[in-house]
Amino acid sequence: MAQTDKIGWLGFLLRFLAALVLVFATYNPEGYSYFDWVFGKAAGAWPLKTLVGIVLLIGWTVYLRATLQSLGGFGIFLTIAFFSALLWLLTDWGVIPRDSVQAVTYLSEVVISALLATGMIWSHVRRRLTGQVDVDEIDND
Repeated sequence: MAQTDKIGWLGFLLRFLAALVLVFATYNPEGYSYFDWVFGKAAGAWPLKTLVGIVLLIGWTVYLRATLQSLGGFGIFLTIAFFSALLWLLTDWGVIPRDSVQAVTYLSEVVISALLATGMIWSHVRRRLTGQVDVDEIDND
Protein backbone atom coordinates (compact mmCIF):
# COMPACT_ATOMS: atom_id res chain seq x y z
CA MET A 1 0.00 0.00 0.00
CA ALA A 2 1.45 3.35 -0.99
CA GLN A 3 2.12 5.95 1.67
CA THR A 4 -0.42 8.27 0.03
CA ASP A 5 -3.17 5.68 0.65
CA LYS A 6 -2.90 6.00 4.43
CA ILE A 7 -5.19 8.45 6.14
CA GLY A 8 -4.57 8.89 9.84
CA TRP A 9 -6.17 11.01 12.50
CA LEU A 10 -4.61 14.16 11.05
CA GLY A 11 -6.18 13.40 7.66
CA PHE A 12 -9.57 12.91 9.28
CA LEU A 13 -9.15 16.07 11.36
CA LEU A 14 -8.30 18.16 8.29
CA ARG A 15 -11.33 16.82 6.43
CA PHE A 16 -13.49 17.42 9.50
CA LEU A 17 -12.26 21.02 9.82
CA ALA A 18 -12.93 21.62 6.11
CA ALA A 19 -16.43 20.16 6.55
CA LEU A 20 -17.01 22.43 9.57
CA VAL A 21 -16.04 25.46 7.49
CA LEU A 22 -18.35 24.35 4.68
CA VAL A 23 -21.33 23.67 6.96
CA PHE A 24 -20.95 26.75 9.16
CA ALA A 25 -20.23 29.02 6.18
CA THR A 26 -23.47 27.82 4.60
CA TYR A 27 -25.58 28.36 7.74
CA ASN A 28 -25.02 29.00 11.42
CA PRO A 29 -27.25 30.41 14.17
CA GLU A 30 -25.07 33.48 14.71
CA GLY A 31 -26.26 35.19 11.54
CA TYR A 32 -22.86 35.23 9.82
CA SER A 33 -23.40 32.76 6.99
CA TYR A 34 -24.11 32.56 3.30
CA PHE A 35 -27.78 31.92 4.04
CA ASP A 36 -28.05 35.10 6.11
CA TRP A 37 -26.01 37.08 3.59
CA VAL A 38 -28.31 36.11 0.69
CA PHE A 39 -31.67 36.10 2.47
CA GLY A 40 -30.94 38.84 5.01
CA LYS A 41 -31.37 42.56 4.68
CA ALA A 42 -28.09 43.11 2.83
CA ALA A 43 -29.00 44.11 -0.72
CA GLY A 44 -26.84 43.99 -3.80
CA ALA A 45 -23.52 42.28 -4.50
CA TRP A 46 -25.32 39.56 -6.47
CA PRO A 47 -22.35 38.65 -8.67
CA LEU A 48 -20.24 38.02 -5.54
CA LYS A 49 -23.09 36.20 -3.80
CA THR A 50 -23.50 34.00 -6.87
CA LEU A 51 -19.78 33.20 -7.04
CA VAL A 52 -19.61 32.33 -3.34
CA GLY A 53 -22.76 30.22 -3.72
CA ILE A 54 -21.19 28.26 -6.57
CA VAL A 55 -18.02 27.69 -4.51
CA LEU A 56 -20.13 26.40 -1.61
CA LEU A 57 -22.13 24.20 -3.99
CA ILE A 58 -18.89 22.71 -5.32
CA GLY A 59 -17.77 21.95 -1.76
CA TRP A 60 -21.11 20.33 -0.90
CA THR A 61 -21.01 18.30 -4.12
CA VAL A 62 -17.52 16.96 -3.39
CA TYR A 63 -18.39 16.02 0.20
CA LEU A 64 -21.86 14.60 -0.54
CA ARG A 65 -20.70 12.59 -3.54
CA ALA A 66 -17.82 11.05 -1.58
CA THR A 67 -20.12 10.34 1.37
CA LEU A 68 -22.80 8.73 -0.79
CA GLN A 69 -20.23 6.59 -2.60
CA SER A 70 -18.33 5.44 0.46
CA LEU A 71 -21.10 5.04 3.04
CA GLY A 72 -24.09 4.39 0.81
CA GLY A 73 -27.66 5.17 1.75
CA PHE A 74 -27.88 2.61 4.55
CA GLY A 75 -24.52 3.69 5.98
CA ILE A 76 -25.65 7.30 6.02
CA PHE A 77 -28.87 6.22 7.74
CA LEU A 78 -26.89 4.31 10.39
CA THR A 79 -24.50 7.22 10.94
CA ILE A 80 -27.36 9.68 11.36
CA ALA A 81 -29.15 7.23 13.67
CA PHE A 82 -26.00 6.82 15.77
CA PHE A 83 -25.37 10.54 16.17
CA SER A 84 -29.07 11.24 16.76
CA ALA A 85 -29.17 8.65 19.53
CA LEU A 86 -25.99 10.14 21.01
CA LEU A 87 -27.50 13.65 20.99
CA TRP A 88 -30.69 12.26 22.53
CA LEU A 89 -28.68 10.52 25.27
CA LEU A 90 -26.67 13.67 26.03
CA THR A 91 -29.89 15.69 26.17
CA ASP A 92 -31.49 13.11 28.44
CA TRP A 93 -28.47 13.24 30.76
CA GLY A 94 -28.66 17.04 30.89
CA VAL A 95 -25.36 17.64 29.07
CA ILE A 96 -27.21 19.46 26.28
CA PRO A 97 -29.89 21.92 27.41
CA ARG A 98 -33.34 20.86 26.20
CA ASP A 99 -34.61 24.39 25.67
CA SER A 100 -31.65 25.72 23.64
CA VAL A 101 -32.38 25.65 19.92
CA GLN A 102 -29.00 27.31 19.34
CA ALA A 103 -27.11 24.52 21.16
CA VAL A 104 -28.99 21.83 19.24
CA THR A 105 -28.31 23.67 15.95
CA TYR A 106 -24.58 23.87 16.69
CA LEU A 107 -24.40 20.22 17.65
CA SER A 108 -26.41 19.20 14.59
CA GLU A 109 -23.99 21.09 12.36
CA VAL A 110 -21.04 19.39 14.05
CA VAL A 111 -22.75 16.03 13.47
CA ILE A 112 -23.29 16.88 9.78
CA SER A 113 -19.61 17.83 9.54
CA ALA A 114 -18.59 14.56 11.20
CA LEU A 115 -20.80 12.62 8.79
CA LEU A 116 -19.26 14.38 5.78
CA ALA A 117 -15.71 13.88 7.07
CA THR A 118 -16.41 10.20 7.76
CA GLY A 119 -17.76 9.85 4.25
CA MET A 120 -14.57 11.35 2.85
CA ILE A 121 -12.35 8.72 4.52
CA TRP A 122 -14.61 5.68 4.84
CA SER A 123 -13.38 3.98 1.66
CA HIS A 124 -9.84 4.10 3.07
CA VAL A 125 -11.00 2.72 6.42
CA ARG A 126 -12.98 -0.09 4.78
CA ARG A 127 -10.02 -1.00 2.56
CA ARG A 128 -7.72 -1.21 5.58
CA LEU A 129 -10.21 -3.25 7.63
CA THR A 130 -11.42 -5.66 4.96
CA GLY A 131 -8.95 -5.48 2.09
CA GLN A 132 -11.81 -4.64 -0.29
CA VAL A 133 -11.11 -1.95 -2.87
CA ASP A 134 -13.78 0.29 -4.36
CA VAL A 135 -14.02 0.06 -8.15
CA ASP A 136 -13.34 3.75 -8.69
CA GLU A 137 -10.04 3.44 -6.76
CA ILE A 138 -8.33 0.92 -9.07
CA ASP A 139 -5.36 2.30 -11.02
CA ASN A 140 -5.05 1.48 -14.70
CA ASP A 141 -1.23 1.40 -14.73
